[in-house]
Amino acid sequence: MEFMSKDFLLKSETAKKLYHEYAATMPIIDYHCHINPQEIAEDRKFDTITQVWLGGDHYKWRQMRSNGIEEKYITGNASDREKFKAFAATLEKAIGNPLYHWSHLELQRYFNISEPLTSANADEIFDICNEKLAKADMSVRNIIRKSNVTTICTTDDPVDDLRWHKQLSEDKSFEVKVLPAWRPDKAMNIEKPEYIDYISLLAKAADCTIHTFEDLKKAIMKRMEFFHGMGCSVSDHGINFVVFKPAAADVIENIFSKRMSGSAVTEEEELQFKTAFMVFIGKEYHRLGWVMQLHYGTKRNNNALMLKKLGPDTGYDCINNYAPAAELADFLNALNIDDQLPKTILYSLNPNDNAVIGTIIGCFQDDSAIGKIQQGSAWWFNDHKTGMTDQMISLANLGLLANFVGMLTDSRSFLSYTRHEYFRRILCNLLGDFVENGEYPANIDFLGSMVKDISYNNCVRYFKF
Repeated sequence: MEFMSKDFLLKSETAKKLYHEYAATMPIIDYHCHINPQEIAEDRKFDTITQVWLGGDHYKWRQMRSNGIEEKYITGNASDREKFKAFAATLEKAIGNPLYHWSHLELQRYFNISEPLTSANADEIFDICNEKLAKADMSVRNIIRKSNVTTICTTDDPVDDLRWHKQLSEDKSFEVKVLPAWRPDKAMNIEKPEYIDYISLLAKAADCTIHTFEDLKKAIMKRMEFFHGMGCSVSDHGINFVVFKPAAADVIENIFSKRMSGSAVTEEEELQFKTAFMVFIGKEYHRLGWVMQLHYGTKRNNNALMLKKLGPDTGYDCINNYAPAAELADFLNALNIDDQLPKTILYSLNPNDNAVIGTIIGCFQDDSAIGKIQQGSAWWFNDHKTGMTDQMISLANLGLLANFVGMLTDSRSFLSYTRHEYFRRILCNLLGDFVENGEYPANIDFLGSMVKDISYNNCVRYFKF
């Protein structure tokens, strides 16, 4: 069997036809990622493959640590060549890991390298990649163009001035939309030591004073209007779980006042405040016509020693198995009861939650949108062949797979758009299996239309970019 050939992951003739004739050429909407808009605005060029591959990619860092690589070759001061060779020595062991497939798809699509990366050829491939990266057609904007991307949504804090987005929106030489996406976690995380300092930053950004929860809501609304004016129509929350512990308005004001005075809040007070915050902001999303994304099921920063050395988002998070379904359902119901539930995408990092999400979303669908409440694509530790397949099978079992808004990169790398190819191949193979098993008619035109929808068209309709 040829290594990662043109029919990679496509087991049946139906799958091959669906991918090559329908999925492969569809554009990409990357509606959730962590790339830096400044690098797009400045059209950054990378000096080495290490910069674009290993800079900020905790997927790779985790596996390098699993291979016993010294930290200096991961996040430390080793040379780019040394870091690349350390990663190559790790990658050749990564059989069954999505990193193996992602990395080689990137080598194939952007560098025309089809041979597997190994310790033996790492120096040669490092040099070839760097030579190609030096060319004008491998600047950040040209990588995005090569990837057939039409729209990118970055991840932005409410205090961000969005100056890079403004610069990009005024730059007529770059045709790809680069839009902000609202990430208000810091405004909600009342338990964090830095919360009071953050509220000061938010007050300054909103040009107001914040002494009460009502003040906070006004500041949030002011910043949301600013984001809305900059083209934002998508929010995102990174939360441990979806909480619903409602309390009276005066209780919430007392909790906020207590925290702003410098006192710590109890766990119950934290959950009550977060409930009030999420119900308020969910209604604002509905008013503005925004999509609400909820990413949950994570336990972050588990290694306190490395958190102190490297900070957050460096590869020390894991799946959490606590995500009460009743609270998720009650939260959505609290918004829906007054017809203020926005379009919502639910992502749990725990694959055991697939069926829970699949049944909950069915409780809140209506005729205001096709697939109004979505189960998000397999996320983070699940965006591999098994995780993607399981998520789509669960969605097909319990809902309408044809209305799925599909893949997103959730990445910090400009080469990660090949993850859409990886997803589309897995999607086409799954649909091919349904046909080959006699579980669905071999209506290629209809199936092809479905593939195009999940790959791109559903996003266009759902997000209305």
